[in-house]
Amino acid sequence: MLRRLMPSLALMLIAASPASAYLVEVTTSVAVADADDRDVVRQALMSAVDDVLKQAIAFTPTLVVLTSATIVNTRLYIRLLVADADGERTFDELKPPDDTGKPSELKL
Repeated sequence: MLRRLMPSLALMLIAASPASAYLVEVTTSVAVADADDRDVVRQALMSAVDDVLKQAIAFTPTLVVLTSATIVNTRLYIRLLVADADGERTFDELKPPDDTGKPSELKL
């Protein structure tokens, strides 16, 4: 009986395999010359995000979320959530519903 079930079980496992999705969190830091100047901080943030996307990520991202940003002395420490299209769908399924129904925005 077990011999007859093995091919069926193998077929079910193959058919039920999940799709590959990329959803990663990256932490990096960058020097900030003047932490009180919003334009300097914004430029440092954009530079750090560009560096992560060009040098640390080996897939084409469709979602980049800034999850944390802290300035300590002359360094800006940031944490980014980066996902491809499949990872973005996974991220959308995991987040709790928003009261307003609108995505929240970060304004610098």
